[in-house]
Amino acid sequence: MEGSGMMTGRFPHPAYSRHVLEPAYQDAQHYLFEPMLEAHEAHALTLAECGIIPAENAVAILRAVATIRAEGVDAYAYQPGVEDLFFRIEARVMALAGVDYGGNLQLARSRNDLGHALARMAIRLRLLELGERLLTLRAAVQTRAKEHLNTLMPGYTHTQPAQPTTFAHYLAGVLTFLSKGHQALLEAYRETNCSPLGAAALTGTGFPFDRRRVAELLGFDKIVVSTQHAIGGSDYLTDTAFVVQTLAVNLGRMTHDLLIRALQEVNALHVDDSFVQISSIMPQKRNPVVLEHLRARLSRALGYAQTVVVQCHNIPYGDTQDIEDEILPPLFHALDALQEAVELYTAFFETLTLNVEHLQRRAGEGFTTATELADTLVREAGLSFRSAHQVVATLVQDAVKAGLGTSQLTLAMLQQAAQKVLGHPLPLNETQFRQALNPLHFIHLRNGPGGVAPAATKAVLDELEQFRMHDLETMAALRQQLMDAQMQRQQAAATLAASIAVALEG
Repeated sequence: MEGSGMMTGRFPHPAYSRHVLEPAYQDAQHYLFEPMLEAHEAHALTLAECGIIPAENAVAILRAVATIRAEGVDAYAYQPGVEDLFFRIEARVMALAGVDYGGNLQLARSRNDLGHALARMAIRLRLLELGERLLTLRAAVQTRAKEHLNTLMPGYTHTQPAQPTTFAHYLAGVLTFLSKGHQALLEAYRETNCSPLGAAALTGTGFPFDRRRVAELLGFDKIVVSTQHAIGGSDYLTDTAFVVQTLAVNLGRMTHDLLIRALQEVNALHVDDSFVQISSIMPQKRNPVVLEHLRARLSRALGYAQTVVVQCHNIPYGDTQDIEDEILPPLFHALDALQEAVELYTAFFETLTLNVEHLQRRAGEGFTTATELADTLVREAGLSFRSAHQVVATLVQDAVKAGLGTSQLTLAMLQQAAQKVLGHPLPLNETQFRQALNPLHFIHLRNGPGGVAPAATKAVLDELEQFRMHDLETMAALRQQLMDAQMQRQQAAATLAASIAVALEG
């Protein structure tokens, strides 16, 4: 052959083995070993129940799989020349069960449908683990929120003091996005927990294979009916990535807030000493680096999740490595990073303390009660809101120019502002004026659904706790479903073995 390219003619090329096969094999060992054994068991049972192979054949495969499980994943380290973990396990099954029996392991099945089934089984477990950690975080935030229903603090918009709020009201927002994130996670779980088995390579199988039975034996909710989509669909992958991204984005925004509030100049919260690192040169330093690590972990989760999404873009709608071996590492790394962050947040909130008195003092600073003063002018002086807004804005501008703060405002100054804007004074007394500037009065007035008033906030927290308890029950049921599937496989295997014993006795 002409040309200078070196041809070995032998699979695999050392570079391909080193950079593709070995890493993919090790990923499969880590993520897919047990799902693969479970899938082999369910497949053998279904083949026998459908009359495609004799019971003796299925039992031989089941015994071989049991031996492999007992040997453990470490017994199946990568060997150069072996394409993937499936072929390694299949070879071992044939060695244990014999070629005639073990050679039927892949009857009515392809690595295409099997690979997606294993990925779905592994991902659903990780979603369950993440969901369970989220429940714990939600409980920790809920506990802290209920402690601070009356803890006043300044609320911010555009990073500037806006209105008085409470720490509980802020955390009710956090709990809301955590609850919504949990619902998205459960929806991703439902999308993932669908069986592609029986699709074979692409078009299904010519054998009378019961797709729903094998799905039941593996704890899937249903089958992916379209055999094309079963081997070519990537929505379960992107749905999981989107769950990671949404939670990471929301948690990242909260992290930004917490870092600002941990500033010494702000002095709003105290990060527990167990999360604080010191300086090697500056003796006074208390560095809340846990929040920096959290911010970085969330960025990592976002990056890995975006890799999953991009990897699914502009590829063929069918069997392709882009959504098989190559996509599992970034997806699991994304889930790992987010789960680590969730666990850290839980511990952070469990140990967090607030500088309550300082926050209460600052709640009314920065003219945060100006909205209520304008509202009071509407209620008590009969102004339109826009006119009231202009009067109060003028008052604040005059105070800022004079170097005065909220506590130094006077009714006389308000009347001067009214004279400038309206041309006449306002029918407002000192008591009404002072009450309008009181942060406590401000929050108690805002008692509508979701409002900052303690009773309104408590109602939101109570509802969110009901959601959490419902999610707790749902997660337990999903766990139980997988355990029930394991029991079904064991019972089906026992029934099959008993039928052979009866036949032999006969």
